[in-house]
Amino acid sequence: MLVSCTQRWREAKEGICSGSGFSFTKSACGMAAVWQQVLAVDARYNAYRTPTFPQFRTQYIRRRSQLLRENAKCGFEPGLRRQYLRLRSQLLALRYGPLSEQSSFRASSVRSSRTTLDRMEDFEEDPRAQGARGHRRSVSRGSYQLQAQMNRAVYDERPPGSLVPTSVAEASRAMAGDTTLSENYAFAGMHHIFDQHVDSAVPRLQFANDDKHLLACCSLDGTLSIMTLSPSPPSVKVTLKGHGGPVTDFAWSLSNDIIVSTSLDGMLRIWNTEDGRCIREVRDPESSELLCCTFQPMNNNLTVVGNSKHHLQVVNISTGKKVKGGSSKLTGRVLSLSFDAPGKILWAGDDRGSIFSFLFDMATGKLTKAKRLVVNEGSSICSISARSWISREARDPSLLVNACVNKLLLYRVVDNEGTLQLKRSFPIQHGSQLVHSIFCPLMSFRQGACVVTGSEDACVYFFDVERNTKAIVNKLQGHGGPVLDVSFNCDESLLASADSTGMVIIWRREQK
Repeated sequence: MLVSCTQRWREAKEGICSGSGFSFTKSACGMAAVWQQVLAVDARYNAYRTPTFPQFRTQYIRRRSQLLRENAKCGFEPGLRRQYLRLRSQLLALRYGPLSEQSSFRASSVRSSRTTLDRMEDFEEDPRAQGARGHRRSVSRGSYQLQAQMNRAVYDERPPGSLVPTSVAEASRAMAGDTTLSENYAFAGMHHIFDQHVDSAVPRLQFANDDKHLLACCSLDGTLSIMTLSPSPPSVKVTLKGHGGPVTDFAWSLSNDIIVSTSLDGMLRIWNTEDGRCIREVRDPESSELLCCTFQPMNNNLTVVGNSKHHLQVVNISTGKKVKGGSSKLTGRVLSLSFDAPGKILWAGDDRGSIFSFLFDMATGKLTKAKRLVVNEGSSICSISARSWISREARDPSLLVNACVNKLLLYRVVDNEGTLQLKRSFPIQHGSQLVHSIFCPLMSFRQGACVVTGSEDACVYFFDVERNTKAIVNKLQGHGGPVLDVSFNCDESLLASADSTGMVIIWRREQK
């Protein structure tokens, strides 16, 4: 059997080499998907190659990716490609043994021991705050200051500056299996690679809300893509076309039926995610480049947009009009935005190194400037992510910031005006690119808490914010350029990362 398979593989390989390369055209059942599957198969088995020489494995998978892309512009018979994929899979299975795929998207065991961070707000449900679509609306029961005092009273035994309880959580961590963060965030390899935006950077990507298989990204080629990862093979569901310039940012609505996007063409566009139709376009009143956007989490009729002329603006996407009193000016180009979960505080970062906090009036949409922090004069604030809970048992409002200072910064939110206090920093390579980071969306009873960031050295880094030394939990390699954005799906079974060359990699987490 091995001889037969080897001979057939060599024949297929000779047929490939005798031509002019691989075809990534859109015809013949999606040839791009075939060769992405070839690379994904190699990546899945990559951990078994030279177990004592990890640098070789990294070089191997990068070279495979490079060869596939270099030969992607020439055409071959699709059937031959599928035959190659089939033979390649058989040979690898014979050499290393079959790999199980049955638990790739299983969420039941994960959800039984963890809870989504955004659902753990200390809120009180108000029947009057139910939206037209039945979305949950909530009202906060207390200020950050009061909650911080309560936390200090309950967890006095925690080490100074720690984020999660220690001995208090021993029993609950045992219930969760007592696995370490390193074990929890171990990845089996690449699940899939998308390259429809090849040669144009993909600055942002994001999984849909509470969804395991729906992912979107925007590109500097002027388009957005909505991708589905199930059923297999993963594919591009719809491409959103209409912007006249590079797309800089986008955001999913709470119900995932709408995407808003910003572009250097000065247009805010609202898209139907099912058919890719542009529902409305709103031109920036200053005719300036639009650089970032975010939905108001408690009212998805309102979107906040930042532009290149230093202005923030709240826009009603139902009417396409500016909200009165919903504008303010920063010290530089507005690059990043993030609300706290209740939607009462908005943070905005600019390219002069400043982070501003604004109080958001839920009834009128009015913005009131509250605080300003200069992180580093002249350094761009590329990314801001807010979280109210770091662990299950300790509410610790925090802000995760990328600021072009070769560090990932973690701030504590110390009051209900959004005042920030530096808590931790983690070394990464980040000096000029618009690199983004995220909090891991789930939390458990395990000791520690994790954040993920891109980096200009083409790697994805996982940091445990609780460790005082050796905070790196994991490091993923495989991109060919600076990693600009990362996103987890809702149950953390898949991680997506995008880079400056236009490649989007889907990483599959090992199932314990």
